[in-house]
Amino acid sequence: MTEDDRPVPLDEYPVHQVPLSMKHVATGDRNAYDRCIFHVLDHQGRALLILGLGVYPNTGVIDAYATLRVGDTLYAVRASDALGDDRMRLAVGPLRIEVEEPLRRLRLVGDDDSLSYDLTWTAGFPALWEPHHVQRRGDRLTLEGRRFVQAGSVSGVIRAGGEEFRVTEAGWTGTRDRSWGVRPIPGEEGGRLAQEHPTEGFHWIWCPVRFEDRFLMVILQEDADGHRSLNEATLVRPGRRDTQLGWPQAEITYRPGTRHPERAVVHLGDLRKPQELEVEILTSSPLAVGAGYPPADDWQHGTWRGRGWTDRRTYDLTEPHPLAAYGVTDHAARFRLDGRTGHGIFEHGSFGRHDPSGFADFKSVAP
Repeated sequence: MTEDDRPVPLDEYPVHQVPLSMKHVATGDRNAYDRCIFHVLDHQGRALLILGLGVYPNTGVIDAYATLRVGDTLYAVRASDALGDDRMRLAVGPLRIEVEEPLRRLRLVGDDDSLSYDLTWTAGFPALWEPHHVQRRGDRLTLEGRRFVQAGSVSGVIRAGGEEFRVTEAGWTGTRDRSWGVRPIPGEEGGRLAQEHPTEGFHWIWCPVRFEDRFLMVILQEDADGHRSLNEATLVRPGRRDTQLGWPQAEITYRPGTRHPERAVVHLGDLRKPQELEVEILTSSPLAVGAGYPPADDWQHGTWRGRGWTDRRTYDLTEPHPLAAYGVTDHAARFRLDGRTGHGIFEHGSFGRHDPSGFADFKSVAP
């Protein structure tokens, strides 16, 4: 038996799903992944911290990132390393996540001179499953993910650019998403199926909202012709059965000449009791800038950068970042529903053709 064949610490626990070591996943697909994302947002829109960590077992990579938007400046720290055997150690370079109480309390730590934070994230509501997410290109399965989402409170401190933010439960909100499965990693040739099944358009909304006594999750994905492949609108109230709020329809007001939302109304409920979720954008952070989401050109998740790689960047968001328009942007937002005010994330991406919005192609923008 070689060193690589030996059991790992997690094999001590009765958590196996297949007759393999917990070091291995059940698929040999190179795009297998297991990762998370956290959002920490100030209710006044002064700051938006986004951070995450991912494991890519079939490419042997673990990486993490943190970005902080303050005004028009985005601070970013990214780290990558070889994946080790201890899967319960969620740390890469100066970034780490400590699970103090599963599904309830986590500690988020960034220890870098350019961007640092020490935060306690506490769930305010039970974790909610998102719909099973499946995408194909022709006959090829390109994405299959399982995710849960939560919202809660955050406390601690964030420092960057000579500023310090005292994060309090009264003035800040935290959301998070935890997902695993198969998701494209850069560097793979798509072959005939990619060539013969090009993406014509993509329209996406992912919207976790924390109110004082309830949690709302809205998610939808549509193709170029408006065909919906993902749909969910669920209201969570502790002690009560989750409420399904039908087929969400969003009216988005874009900044002229762009696809950047300035505000939105999401219609929920049914014909007998319609409800309107009002969305007021506070600040925004494009995930293709700093956070490593496609189509970022300076670093993307799952890519091998060698052992002990850490990178620090500062971006001026008043300058044009052309790739940001072809990726998803996370907007810290204030929400209103049934007389209640809440806070959370309005994540949106719309690129290519989208018939319901009147966008004809990748160059189309709002008038």
